[in-house]
Amino acid sequence: MLKYLIKRLIFGIFAIIAAMAIVMLLIYTFMDRDLVFAKDPMFTRQTSNARFVYMYAKWEEYGYLDYVPYTEWLQDLANKGEIDEETRSAAAAFGRTPEEDSEVVQEYAARFIEDYQSQGYSIVRKDAELLGGRLAAGGAQVFFAHRDIPLLNRLFSYLGSFITVDSIHYSEREDPAGVGVENPGVTFTLHDPVYGGKKFSPAIIGNGTEHKYLLYFTSDFPFIHQNIATIKLGTSYTVNKGVDVFATMTQSQGSYVLSDTTFPTGLQEQAADNLHEATYSPGSLATGGEFLQARYTDDYTNVDTIKQSYAKLGFSFVIGIIAVVVSYLLGVPMGILMALRKDGLIDKLGTMYVIFISAVPSLAYIFMFRAIGDSVFHLPTTFDLEKGSKLMYVLPMISLALPQAAGTMKWLRRYMIDQMNSDYVKFARSGGLTEGEIFRKHILKNAAIPIFNGIPGSIIFAMTGAIITERLYSVPGAGGLLTDAIAAYDNGVIVGMALFYSALSVISMILGDILMAVVDPRISFTEKAR
Repeated sequence: MLKYLIKRLIFGIFAIIAAMAIVMLLIYTFMDRDLVFAKDPMFTRQTSNARFVYMYAKWEEYGYLDYVPYTEWLQDLANKGEIDEETRSAAAAFGRTPEEDSEVVQEYAARFIEDYQSQGYSIVRKDAELLGGRLAAGGAQVFFAHRDIPLLNRLFSYLGSFITVDSIHYSEREDPAGVGVENPGVTFTLHDPVYGGKKFSPAIIGNGTEHKYLLYFTSDFPFIHQNIATIKLGTSYTVNKGVDVFATMTQSQGSYVLSDTTFPTGLQEQAADNLHEATYSPGSLATGGEFLQARYTDDYTNVDTIKQSYAKLGFSFVIGIIAVVVSYLLGVPMGILMALRKDGLIDKLGTMYVIFISAVPSLAYIFMFRAIGDSVFHLPTTFDLEKGSKLMYVLPMISLALPQAAGTMKWLRRYMIDQMNSDYVKFARSGGLTEGEIFRKHILKNAAIPIFNGIPGSIIFAMTGAIITERLYSVPGAGGLLTDAIAAYDNGVIVGMALFYSALSVISMILGDILMAVVDPRISFTEKAR
């Protein structure tokens, strides 16, 4: 069993890597990269050479290429101590045309070209654009190197940063001066300062780490929280700009929840700040003014806020898991009755329903469910995070459950009829077993095995959300995140969601196999000795 699971897991990991490679190839190679500017208002304001520079800077931000301006390269040399500030300033003043360059500029420009061409970069230098003898708007001369990021480099860089482990050296890397915080390290306390030091609540607190709290306890599920290892699916460029995809899916939504909060300085006030999620922001305390200085004692000032409603992933999962349960509660009994009353009234009605769900586009019957729920039962048709009524879950749940129930009915009926016509059932009858015993011990048990295989997948994929259903009912779930990203050409979110979905697929298949082995003793993942 263990050997089989390890084998499936290894193949699953390779499948995920292959899927990610295909997605990245489609996005960064075959898709027209100019599309990222389709909804960018800043792009239309750029003119002349400024637009050219803006395009390459944005392409680097979106992960298409590595873009190195000549002046940035000079600044890097100065930071390393290879040239002094006077030389950097003189070399940075390159002319409107190469012919106007000073000797210093010519020397360093030649070095810049040689360094980057040897690494496979393309060099671009555009002369200044003049209008009536004067520099045109956005027409300043430009000089830079660029190179498309190779697929394998992009893939392994992304997968290598999928899980990041916090370190006490994080502040040194983030501090522009490379100094970081004083006395970096980790401390353990039995009385969490967030609770004013009065409540027994163990916590591990870092100094120099990205997160202030590496481990802490709260009364909220899952009760034990950690920031030592963090999942990062990639940064969003437009959908939730600057925020990681996984954080976008897991951050709470809705109105702020105010509570008595004790800040590190001892100040107590009503606030929604989640101090347990404070992260390091270099220099923020010194530049943040009196507001931050009255509350914080160090640069761990970047905090999340506590809100009243579920995260996107939470809404999708709650609706999805309820829909899965309801679909099996409806689909299994109906499938059994249809098989037992084959060609009878119940079977014909059930078959009509299955055909209806299969033939009619999903958008049509979801609109029908919505119209009936609104006009007949007066149920909410859109989500309202402020009201928080439980009734707003009903229509989205029904819209997901009824089609799933149709699939369960169809396949369970088919499996049961196949089992009823099997030879072993005839032998069981000749052996004197009653119809009830044959049904319970043989027909239903064997017919349900393929159904069990799909249960883990149904539960796990509840987390992905339902795109059409969530759109129609304005559910703030994860289902619309991918479509929003595609519409906005947000490559970071598209790649992150592709990894998320492919990982769930692998997990669901493995769990489905395990469940089948549990319910069917005839299935064994061990190899018999020959």
